[in-house]
Amino acid sequence: MTTPITDKAATDKAATDKTATGGSRNLPVASNSSLLTTHGKTTIADTVVEKIAGLATREVNGVHALGGGVARAFGAVRERIPGAKTSLAQGVSVEVGERQAAVDLDIVVEYGVEIGELTKAIRRNVIAAIERMTALEVTEVNITVGDVHIEGDDDKDDDSARVQ
Repeated sequence: MTTPITDKAATDKAATDKTATGGSRNLPVASNSSLLTTHGKTTIADTVVEKIAGLATREVNGVHALGGGVARAFGAVRERIPGAKTSLAQGVSVEVGERQAAVDLDIVVEYGVEIGELTKAIRRNVIAAIERMTALEVTEVNITVGDVHIEGDDDKDDDSARVQ
């Protein structure tokens, strides 16, 4: 007797998460989760998942920075304020449901790095970190490469432009 093959997507329930733009994304619901038990439900804030994804992305060699040009400019200004901290979620946006998460990353890569291999490594690291720390299933990690960093291209303080 043979067992029929079933389509997992057809048998999973769908959970709808609202996006920042007001749209919705249907994410399949995982069948088991340590976040929903008979003793209660654990909710993980978007900012927690954003920080985990940001740190996991920065751990991968070949990633120079996260965020688009404007986000990096604000980050540079923020870093100059005494006592201010670098935003670990810069360049990261997430959608978090009850059991699943989707991640969008904006990155700047180092010149010479093979982008396809770099993005594979980023996806592996981000998925592993989020799933290990939160028990959420990561359904997708979308990566936008917005720039290439060339050594020596950093904006250095120009002493002649300063008021003395």
